[in-house]
Amino acid sequence: MTFEPLASDFYAYESLLSDQEKEAIAKLRAWLESDVKPIVGDYWERGEFPTQIVKPLAELGAMSFGWDETKPFENSAVFRGFVALELARIDAGVATFVGVQNGLATGTISVCGSTEQREEWIPKLASGEVVGAFGLTEPLSGSDSAQGLRTTAQRDGDTWILNGAKRWIGNATFSDITVIWAKDVDDSQVKGFIVPTSTPGYTATKIEGKISLRSVQNADITLENVVVPESLRLQKANSFRDTASVLRLTRAEVAWAAVGTAIGAYEAAVKYTGERVQFGKTIGSHQLIQDLLVKCLGNITASLGMVVRVSEMLDRGEQRDEHSALAKAYTTSRMRETVAWAREAVGGNGIVLEYDVARFFADAEALYSYEGTREMNTLIVGRKITGKAAFV
Repeated sequence: MTFEPLASDFYAYESLLSDQEKEAIAKLRAWLESDVKPIVGDYWERGEFPTQIVKPLAELGAMSFGWDETKPFENSAVFRGFVALELARIDAGVATFVGVQNGLATGTISVCGSTEQREEWIPKLASGEVVGAFGLTEPLSGSDSAQGLRTTAQRDGDTWILNGAKRWIGNATFSDITVIWAKDVDDSQVKGFIVPTSTPGYTATKIEGKISLRSVQNADITLENVVVPESLRLQKANSFRDTASVLRLTRAEVAWAAVGTAIGAYEAAVKYTGERVQFGKTIGSHQLIQDLLVKCLGNITASLGMVVRVSEMLDRGEQRDEHSALAKAYTTSRMRETVAWAREAVGGNGIVLEYDVARFFADAEALYSYEGTREMNTLIVGRKITGKAAFV
């Protein structure tokens, strides 16, 4: 399949990809355009997720490229970033599903699981046989998860008993397993557990009434004396530092998804302004519209440069918390500007789903906040700059 560079990749960062990586991107893009793009608006409006796309996503490698157990060929973090970008430029909800499944659930097991746990669960998650979720955020604990985690884990012989609540857990209404983070009552350290969602005492309730990422199935989870065997405790998750090591990886991928979301809105605006006629010519011929589009492209290009560099650092083992934090804070801020300018360029039609911009505009609000707000990521970078923590 022929690979065609995106017009929105103005400085040709895709040229960094290998031929094999470009071929994989081309296949994924073609399927997203033909099978996903036509249906996502309807699912967004209904607040449902198109679960029929999970298997094709898996077959195209979207959930397997990053793991030694499942990757079909050697690939770079830059390539995996472009996968996240391609998903998000079609729909941020689909990108979020993959981010939870591949980054948070599989990523946690990869980073914190034993060899046996990796061998059992990573292939199942990569193939879509098992859908995963990631339970860290709680009703009363979000940005302060390191200190404010209230879900507890009590050792009882060869089992653990979990009690507590989680909130905003993506994929959780239809996940088969959820990684639950809980504080050990004996040593007060945060530990991770692979919890089958069929376990008695585990309940997931869909969060209704969202105005952003409506297709993502976020849930409130309650855990009432949920019994988990020691074999499902993540053997390398022994403190919140281990949790943070997962978030460092996924935060950079959210930055890539933010760029993809901005590109999706920008591309929709370019298409619309090239077709909409006012005062006898297309509105794309007017200076003020071109100014909006150029500002969009500038944000996208700057953000692409940042996420490409962060991924290159990951490949070399040089990426640290402050690098992914700056990327997430910056790209989501620029995304928020870009989707607003795209909506402005499309005018009144920018608030209806038919022209796509409205969906990107609304979904950007969730990406701006999840996996570390701009403020929290700013404090991570600020600590690096000044050598002083200003979190409290």
